[in-house]
Amino acid sequence: MSTSNPELQKAGAADAVGTNRWYLSAAPIVRALVHLCVPMAAAMIVGAVYNVINAGFIGSQNDPTLLAAITFGTPLLGLVMAIGGVFGVGGGALISRLLGAAEHEPEKAGEIKHVSSFALWGAVISGAVFGIAGLLLLNPLVSLLGADSSAVAATSSYVGVMLAFVPVLAAAFCLEQIVRAEGAARQVMIGLIASTVANVVFDVLFILVLHWGVAGAALAMGLSNLGVAAYFIIWLQRNSANVSLSPRWFTLSPAVLKPVFGVGVGELLQASFLIVTSLVLNNLAAAYGDSALAAMGVAVRIAQVPEFLVMGVTLGVLPLLAYSFGKGDKARLNSAVRVSALTVGGIVLISAGVVFAFRDQVFSTFVSDPSVLTIGVTILTAQLVAMIVNGFTGLITSLFQATGRATAAIVMSMAQGVVFIPIVILGNLWFGLPGIIWSLTVSEGIVFVVGVTMWLASRKAIDRGLAEGNADRAEAVLEQAAA
Repeated sequence: MSTSNPELQKAGAADAVGTNRWYLSAAPIVRALVHLCVPMAAAMIVGAVYNVINAGFIGSQNDPTLLAAITFGTPLLGLVMAIGGVFGVGGGALISRLLGAAEHEPEKAGEIKHVSSFALWGAVISGAVFGIAGLLLLNPLVSLLGADSSAVAATSSYVGVMLAFVPVLAAAFCLEQIVRAEGAARQVMIGLIASTVANVVFDVLFILVLHWGVAGAALAMGLSNLGVAAYFIIWLQRNSANVSLSPRWFTLSPAVLKPVFGVGVGELLQASFLIVTSLVLNNLAAAYGDSALAAMGVAVRIAQVPEFLVMGVTLGVLPLLAYSFGKGDKARLNSAVRVSALTVGGIVLISAGVVFAFRDQVFSTFVSDPSVLTIGVTILTAQLVAMIVNGFTGLITSLFQATGRATAAIVMSMAQGVVFIPIVILGNLWFGLPGIIWSLTVSEGIVFVVGVTMWLASRKAIDRGLAEGNADRAEAVLEQAAA
């Protein structure tokens, strides 16, 4: 029997979407978390492993300025992703809430087309404006990133190619959030892993074969993200009954802008503060030589492996939290938060312990310079300690985003930068390089305390939102019974 029958394909797509919706709406919490978080964690770990492999490719060129260039460009990459996050995270959280609300208010599903179209095209347009402005101001931008005279050429090459792909990078990140919003975690995993594999292949070609250095690394990243964006667009067009990416659904209605930006602006503020803190960090660390910068870049990439595993849980659970809140299901929301917190706690303790136990062996795999190795192991230790509290901070932030607590999400996004800058400056003055290294750990602990305090203060407001959802559902049921 032929499998090319359009009706059969449409039925299969509907079954897949229905299954994803079941995980958000009614599946046992543990099964829902496995469905949403395991693929997300797997994809993020593959991405983190790629970052380590990429550092190995660059390190194989035996030029510390190339590793330093990637370190200088990292905060800018974070800002680029935040542009996609403004529209993707804000839009995705709203889409999940609307899907939940549509269970008792079916007309809510019609609003999703406007949200998804605004999210995608807002990300593309904003990315294009940012990329063009960055290319026009490339030299001042590279200097602002902290690159010294020895690393200016490499950093300019890396940043210049990256800026040319900003609309693609922003769109890819935004589309990822939209697909996740429907509970399609497995499809996100497939897209991200395929993109990572393509990135490695391009790295081999551009760096090891063609010897294009950091420009080749940036080009590989841009092309692989172009591929994953195409995959997400095709999947949504074929499988989603609610999402539309057509420009004709684009809207500037306050009903869309306010909730999207209310949550999404927190992503941009967080990235903006991160770039400021990274600039301060890079400029302070530059006084200790390229070895310190290179060690910092490698250590951060190694620590990302367990850190991304935690982020797989905190980001993966967001659609479930938003759907439960939109539906007005308090028991399911609280259960999801509780099980997620236990999962995060287990992951951070086990993974941080393993990486810490083998930190010397892991770091020496990528760097042979004794001076870089010594500094890098210390940085890695500080990163792992910070990760323990950072996982819970991420879960609290996801809860604020899912429930539309815009002010709380923005405060969480700003807190790290506000706290980190004075701590790192004082740490450098009082303790030198060790003070710089451990400043992130101290600031993460303070941000965690701020998050817990705001969560306790927001519980009544979240409960009121859930009660309103239940009231709307009851009213809808009565109307259907009367009809």
